[in-house]
Amino acid sequence: MTDTAAPTRYDVIAIGNAIVDVMAPCEDALIGELGLSKGGMTLVDTERAEELYQAMGPAKEISGGSAANTLAGMAALGAKCAFVGQVADDQLGEVFTHDIRAIGVAYETPSRPAEGSEDSLTTARCLIFVTPDGERTMNTFLGATQFLPAEALDDELIASAGILYLEGYLWDPEEPRRAMRRAIEVARRAGRKVAFTASESFVIDRHGDDFRALIDEGQIDILFVNETELASLTGESDFDAGLAKLSGKIPTVVATRSAKGAVAVQGQTRAEVPAEPVDKVVDTTGAGDLFAAGFLTGHARGESLETCLTMGAVCAAEIISHYGARSEADLKALVAKRLG
Repeated sequence: MTDTAAPTRYDVIAIGNAIVDVMAPCEDALIGELGLSKGGMTLVDTERAEELYQAMGPAKEISGGSAANTLAGMAALGAKCAFVGQVADDQLGEVFTHDIRAIGVAYETPSRPAEGSEDSLTTARCLIFVTPDGERTMNTFLGATQFLPAEALDDELIASAGILYLEGYLWDPEEPRRAMRRAIEVARRAGRKVAFTASESFVIDRHGDDFRALIDEGQIDILFVNETELASLTGESDFDAGLAKLSGKIPTVVATRSAKGAVAVQGQTRAEVPAEPVDKVVDTTGAGDLFAAGFLTGHARGESLETCLTMGAVCAAEIISHYGARSEADLKALVAKRLG
């Protein structure tokens, strides 16, 4: 990245899955009966998605997607954001488009027309089972989102944001992977920062060599991982050893540790914050997404590493206190109160 970048139009532009979350509470026994991996995220096909949907109790539909959730949190904090992601020309696609625009995030990716493979004709959905302990078990049918073509990118739009934020989940399908590689090239030519969230260990298991190559080539400026993802990416079971392995290659490494808080390393500076107190953990869906929202907003404003981490912790605490990955309280007010 250079230091001669032009003024920005957006704080962050994100490329990610355009998904509608379908959430329902359930008992632990149902997780076992359905053969699900509690707390994990599994990709499912059309038949399995229908089977799981039929097994759900009364459900609530909320627009989601990891990077989209992060932008929703950032917009609530007052940041200027844009999103790139693929929906189909159907009812759920209309829901997603309306919801993300309604929260103030720019979204202009054309809907995928009613032609092509069966999967590409349907907007993605994530079937989320939430057990009494607040743990979420996600089952994602990718549908149209996995067919985001590189041609859908607006180079001028990518270059207009201070930070390009990429969702690791979307690295799995071939078309959006090509689109994200192109976006990295555009962002770096424009002197912008590239942020990346690993998303899930299974993504690293499948594409770890790609991610490590990007890191070694100096293509990533900010990396978000949790403890498990850090171990998968570095091959180090010791948390501090894993951080040390990455911090020499990436300008800013952010590692979340659930109830143990979060750590960030930026050059020779290391900051650590505890998790914010929560009366009751209701649903952990989106905790990492909203942590990234707080951190990136602080980073875009030039805040200290500790302040960025604190902002992330406040946003994560709000999101796990209720169902869904979109904030229900005033995030801006919560952060302002916490920072005093």
